[in-house]
Amino acid sequence: MVKIEKLGIILSPTDNEFENSGVFNPGIYQDGNTIHVLYRAVEHGNFSTIGYAKMDGPLKVTERHEKPLITRDFDYEKHGVEDARIVKIEDTYYITYTAYDGINAMGALATSKDLIHFEKHGIITPNINYQEYENFVTFCDINKNKLNPKYHQYYNLFAQIGLVEDELRLLRDKDVVLFPRKINGKFVLLHRIWPGIQIVEFDDWKDLTESFWEDYLKNLVNHIVLDPKDIYEVNYIGAGGPPIETEFGWLIIYHGVEETTTGKVYHARAALLQLDQPEIELSRLLYPLFSPTKEWEIEGKVRNIVFPTGHALFGNDLYLYYGVADKHVAVAKLDINELLLELRKQC
Repeated sequence: MVKIEKLGIILSPTDNEFENSGVFNPGIYQDGNTIHVLYRAVEHGNFSTIGYAKMDGPLKVTERHEKPLITRDFDYEKHGVEDARIVKIEDTYYITYTAYDGINAMGALATSKDLIHFEKHGIITPNINYQEYENFVTFCDINKNKLNPKYHQYYNLFAQIGLVEDELRLLRDKDVVLFPRKINGKFVLLHRIWPGIQIVEFDDWKDLTESFWEDYLKNLVNHIVLDPKDIYEVNYIGAGGPPIETEFGWLIIYHGVEETTTGKVYHARAALLQLDQPEIELSRLLYPLFSPTKEWEIEGKVRNIVFPTGHALFGNDLYLYYGVADKHVAVAKLDINELLLELRKQC
């Protein structure tokens, strides 16, 4: 078993209006000893923006803004700018986040050169309703290996209640996470069309057109990296922070959701992907990396959630930053070599 040391809560809600209900699910960018934290800040009424804090080393908060860093500016995000992930490729910071308009949760992109000024590029995931989605993935089912039946579950649900052709109810696509460098000259990202984790490769952001996504969904089975596998992720899974490049492959920390008689339980999981072909899973940890065990992970706005979304590496110590119970930001520590050894045993 990989030894995990839970180091506790590092950020909590304040009296500032924009973050008076919850502070969680942080995007993390490490620059030497400096850690930039772009966290989800929730005000009463469940309206989200992105707050900012800076740390000196893995735990010491030295700066925290009293106003949001990234605000709700457009209709597609009028209810929430949520769960940012951040990487820097060449001289540009790429911030992927979930844009929530009160009905739809979809992947969006912002960029920055300095983490002060941000340019938003809009929705980057498929902009289609569930009837269109079902048409595409049914084509995939007919012509390729069968998809996990859960890929049809949202369609079936909305069909039962007469919302499947609602043009205002669009395909939910969350947990959009970029790899921290181009691979074979291409941008590569992970995303989550329920219930699994899929991968996208492209040359330029303008390539993510309607026709691109139509072809992608017709061949969805070819783009699935991880699907739910055991009881700890039987409901669904989703990518955490940016993949971590190691000599043995891309280390990904993700969340898995277990269904229990008392409700959902979120676990932190780990897997290893091939370096030059990250669509290939090399191994998956056979047990949760960690689970809700502390009172502050079990009790909160939503019970039983540990939701890893970022990391920092100091020597062999891998610090994992995660949201707890939709209320706080916490951190856990492990030895990355120990984790890689465990994963390699499964290869």
